[in-house]
Amino acid sequence: MRKISIFGATGSIGQNTIDLIDREPAAYDVVALTGGANIGKLAEDARRLKANVAVTAYEDRLDDLRAALAGSGVEVAAGQKALIEAAARPADWVMSAIVGAAGLEPGLEVLRQGGTLALANKETLVCAGALVLETAKVNNARLLPVDSEHSAVFQALVGEDMTAVERIIITASGGAFRDWPLSKLAHATVEQATSHPNWDMGQRITIDSASMFNKALELIETKEFFGVSSDQIEVLVHPESIVHAMVGFRDGGVMAHMGSPDMRHAIGYALHWPNRKELPVERLDLAKLGQLKFNTPDKTRYPALRLARAVMERGGLSGAVFNAAKERALDRFIAREIGFLQMADIVEAVLDRFEAASGLINAPLTLDSVLETDHLARMWVDDIVIQRAG
Repeated sequence: MRKISIFGATGSIGQNTIDLIDREPAAYDVVALTGGANIGKLAEDARRLKANVAVTAYEDRLDDLRAALAGSGVEVAAGQKALIEAAARPADWVMSAIVGAAGLEPGLEVLRQGGTLALANKETLVCAGALVLETAKVNNARLLPVDSEHSAVFQALVGEDMTAVERIIITASGGAFRDWPLSKLAHATVEQATSHPNWDMGQRITIDSASMFNKALELIETKEFFGVSSDQIEVLVHPESIVHAMVGFRDGGVMAHMGSPDMRHAIGYALHWPNRKELPVERLDLAKLGQLKFNTPDKTRYPALRLARAVMERGGLSGAVFNAAKERALDRFIAREIGFLQMADIVEAVLDRFEAASGLINAPLTLDSVLETDHLARMWVDDIVIQRAG
């Protein structure tokens, strides 16, 4: 039996991972399940999978979790420290699906233990790519991509020499507003931004898809994961979400990874790697599809992509600034304190402030500096929102 843990078990990635495990329960020994405020789902899954420990990120929900798991034999804990302690428990394979920068510390702890980290938390590499990769190398740990785009690139590169790679093309659905007139975007509501045309995802990532901030993070993640330069990475809007990524080689050939828009493919590939096993995903009927469309993303509609390229050029702690500012601006949009287009404006203002702070922009990339920068960038967002409201 393989010992596995799932961080972010109650989210869409976590639930899809559990769906695959439920189909072969005798193959897995579940060490830890973690979640957020959905205590009922976390407890239900922990009972059924006989997890050793269940952890909620919210310390004030510990009593609720304890009550929900009373008599089950499942250990309970709460808070960030408990998440890191759970990550230190020996496991063969760990899913990192916590949303946002909160996934960084547990992910680093898994790598320190020398385990395999299946990375669905793109913010881990965006905030601290060099630190994460070095931690994996020093501890002989393995990183496997779970984002559909990076899994696709990873699969297209099997048996290939990275020196032969000319470009990497990742695709984007375009999100909820891909066909909206630009004049309407300033008035887009939270509810409208939360309606994804192709994928069933949580609120935050669906809004990030509409603004293309999700794809902006994936641009940075591509650079860090595969060690390519910014000018080797391209983005195409692909409304059907069938081609997840393409790799172009120096001989002019292009390898594309295709599949139905179902995250269980990328999860299953990482779960069973280096083998392939049958997965319960829809098989493509290309004749039925008829055609696939690709378009260059509109720079005016999606300013997040331009900002991501600036971050890749700056390097250092700018990824941590970018992600923190994005997360906090999203908080403000969800709270209906700023408009949809203001998110990118505020993130850019925070990046400009960071670049002007010479003592910060040249600071070394460490866990402490990443956490400090993350905190500072969030405060800057709040300052800017208050100033503009006044």
